[in-house]
Amino acid sequence: MTDTPPISRLRAALPFWMSLGMIPLAILGAVQGGWTLALLPLYGWVSVTLLDALLGRNERNPDPETPEADLFWHRLITLVWFPIQLATILGMVWWVTHTDHLSAGETVALFFGVGVISGTVGIVYAHELLHQRTRLERWLGDLLLATVLYSHFRTEHLLVHHPHVGTPRDGVTARYNEGFHRYFWRVLTTGLPSAWRAERLKLARAGRPVWHATNPFWRYAALQLGMVALVLWIGGLAGLALFAFQAFVAIWQLELTNYVEHYGLTRRHLGEGKYEHVQPHHSWNAAHTASNWLLINLQRHSDHHTKPQRRFPLLQTYPEGEAPQLPLGYPAMTALAMIPPLWRRRMNPRVRAWRRRYYPDITDWTPYRKASLPWPAGS
Repeated sequence: MTDTPPISRLRAALPFWMSLGMIPLAILGAVQGGWTLALLPLYGWVSVTLLDALLGRNERNPDPETPEADLFWHRLITLVWFPIQLATILGMVWWVTHTDHLSAGETVALFFGVGVISGTVGIVYAHELLHQRTRLERWLGDLLLATVLYSHFRTEHLLVHHPHVGTPRDGVTARYNEGFHRYFWRVLTTGLPSAWRAERLKLARAGRPVWHATNPFWRYAALQLGMVALVLWIGGLAGLALFAFQAFVAIWQLELTNYVEHYGLTRRHLGEGKYEHVQPHHSWNAAHTASNWLLINLQRHSDHHTKPQRRFPLLQTYPEGEAPQLPLGYPAMTALAMIPPLWRRRMNPRVRAWRRRYYPDITDWTPYRKASLPWPAGS
């Protein structure tokens, strides 16, 4: 027996609303400055990791056939987050450009914290929204990405990452032994051209030119330019510089997570540009309770790749025998990824064990490690 409340109850959804705790911490930091500016990153990384250690793993699986009407309280946090995040970013821009009690260093620290909000929460919620079918949710996802100037993530994620994860075509599948800093530069320089190529090919298959109105890059550009204009109006060039800084911090957070999610995990090449289907063992998972609350079950990543449109409260967890598990939740693992020697010491033996378990017949992993195998056909 369990006292877990029915999934339709507000009580069941409230843990996933822990992201709201970041907003008063940001306000406190803006008003008080000093040591209070450390509270927001500590809340997002350290406190969640400590809670993971205290609460352990949650390996219960909800009924995947739960009606959508029962998920109202879970969905609501993702639906209301855009105005909350926009007000936070613009409010901070106005505050620091119209007051003078924060030093330059404190101002930078404040916007680092704002980037933690928009990266740890905003982009994760955008990811959830972009996978849904409703027009409202997809628009909210686009608006959230515009607040971090990373709108092309929608195309790159939906048209490249999901169909081609674990192959050389997917730039955000981190390669074995590739340190995060090298990976980050590679993704920053190849992501936008990769997304443009994907949309160009999609339009070509429909017999449309790249400048056709249905190319979402025009929407991406309009939303981002609108966001820049709004920030300039509120905070001038100084405000725009701080806005760009928080966007960079958010993108860094996103790509740290992408790095962890598939590090060293590749799909078998079947020859002639064909690859095996995506399976649960092609994603790293973590069943840690608190970090899954903050990241709305993103760490149940194998099931997300199996059922991309499955809403986050219904994502399933897998046992060790079916999908690879991380020793810690994503917040702790992304911190470890910032120190490549420590990351390799912890993760490379796990990747090698994964290879022995799932692909004992592959003796030469060099083409997979160097991503020198052919791109998937038609990509």
